[in-house]
Amino acid sequence: MRYFSRVPKIDWMGRTRVMAVISAILIFGSFAAVLARGLNFGIDFTGGYLVEVNYPESVNLEEVRTELNEGGFDDALVQFFGTSQDILIRLAPRGEGAEASTVSDEVLTVLRAGTPEIELRRIEFVGPQVGEDLALDGTLALMFAVIGILIYVSFRFEWKFSLGAVLALLHDAVVVVGYFALFGIEFDLTVLAAILAVIGYSLNDSIVVFDRIRENFLGTRGGTPAQTINLSINQMLARTINTGTTTLVVLFALLFLGGETIAGFATALIVGITVGTYSSIFVASALVMWLGAKREDLMPPQETEIDEMP
Repeated sequence: MRYFSRVPKIDWMGRTRVMAVISAILIFGSFAAVLARGLNFGIDFTGGYLVEVNYPESVNLEEVRTELNEGGFDDALVQFFGTSQDILIRLAPRGEGAEASTVSDEVLTVLRAGTPEIELRRIEFVGPQVGEDLALDGTLALMFAVIGILIYVSFRFEWKFSLGAVLALLHDAVVVVGYFALFGIEFDLTVLAAILAVIGYSLNDSIVVFDRIRENFLGTRGGTPAQTINLSINQMLARTINTGTTTLVVLFALLFLGGETIAGFATALIVGITVGTYSSIFVASALVMWLGAKREDLMPPQETEIDEMP
């Protein structure tokens, strides 16, 4: 489905200065939020307890959360584990010296007040050192992803395009992290996975636009770089709207119907994809223009002819 019977003539590059100010505000605001409020790390990073229990019949997660909250476990994260009768409960550390068996007894006492037939399947303790290792591994994963993207785009296009794409990806990741810090949303491994997914989505959006920019640079003559980039973005605008809209519909369904377990994942993707669509135009493409990309940069190198005649 196309929204435009003709290619629009929107002057995207004429608005880059205003959008640069907005991007600067988003970046500095994100850093300020992280420094001032910090991230609300989940059990994956801070350590804690995993308690798996079995109910004799299907149970409502909201009822379990209510019972735990009333029993003093306000930070409990409750989710189904395989079936609607098996429940996995994640708890933050209960203080120094708290044994896993003691914690499990307290949880069972609270839950058995409503359902005496509950069975304990397992209790595990995730130490803070494991959380630190996960945080380090997650940071390394982000670094390697960005370095790999930088190398890939450099080979496929030209260094100006590569730098624009990488800075746009960093822009998106920083804004997502800042959003979680600002609103105090729990930051766990699923959110980290969502940030990596946002990087891939944003890169794909930028690559599609870059491909069209390259085609127009090589196929048109006489226009300025800004005019060529505007034409490329306008030609891909219908595709961008369709892709972003359908993706956001699915993510909002996950956010409102998927439960508490994947709420952070869906939220990170919603924020990231929204910002990523913006950055592919006003960050990645704008940086390509500001760095002075031109038709000659994308021309294949000419082979020098060798005269074999003596």
